[in-house]
Amino acid sequence: MKTKNLFKWKHYQSEIILLTVRWYLRYNLSFRDLVEIMEERGLSIAHTTIMRWVHQYGPELNKRIRRHLKQTNDSWRVDETYIKVKGQWMYLYRAVDSKGDTIDFYLSKTRDQKAAKRFFKKALRSFHVSKPRVITVDKNPAYPIAVEELRKEKNMPSGMQLRQKKYLNNIVEQDHRFIKKRVRSMLGLKSFRIATYILSGIEAMHMMKKEQTLQGEKSVRNQVNLIHQLFGLPA
Repeated sequence: MKTKNLFKWKHYQSEIILLTVRWYLRYNLSFRDLVEIMEERGLSIAHTTIMRWVHQYGPELNKRIRRHLKQTNDSWRVDETYIKVKGQWMYLYRAVDSKGDTIDFYLSKTRDQKAAKRFFKKALRSFHVSKPRVITVDKNPAYPIAVEELRKEKNMPSGMQLRQKKYLNNIVEQDHRFIKKRVRSMLGLKSFRIATYILSGIEAMHMMKKEQTLQGEKSVRNQVNLIHQLFGLPA
């Protein structure tokens, strides 16, 4: 999708759209909270409109920010957590490096070697990710099987060490908290597709919060400027 067409036919300014999307993904606000906040600024926006913006621009933010992220190190910490979607528990695979920087994430309906393998393949394709020297996981038996299959397919470094030590994974378990806290405050994710859209935006904002961008965006104002640049708007 071309930048010049991203906001075509929208009835509101692109800055307003990105503002509501950023606030929803970053803070514990509902769509109706944002409707009231916009009303204070003289803007009447339906909550369903803001919802559609989040679904459209959240994944786009995640896509565009990837080439602007700092390189992660080669020590991966992998773990999965639970996310409820339409009343059913799904599995959110996540990985950070030894410094806590996000490597990647993957939402799955299952928790098995196929899901673990898909997650590893997705993470290995990320622009900002270093090939793993060591991957630390918990005692989930699916991980060794997935890694072995990837080695046979030559998609995983042959000398990579797989460590199954749960206590070493505290860093990724702590990192789950922001994502879980943001999702918990929502009224429920209505479908797998929508959950994927929203989680991708939340993860993108979380990476910015952790100063993973090459610019090292420490202030909120600088983060806003970067988002505007990513979407081709004046900083």
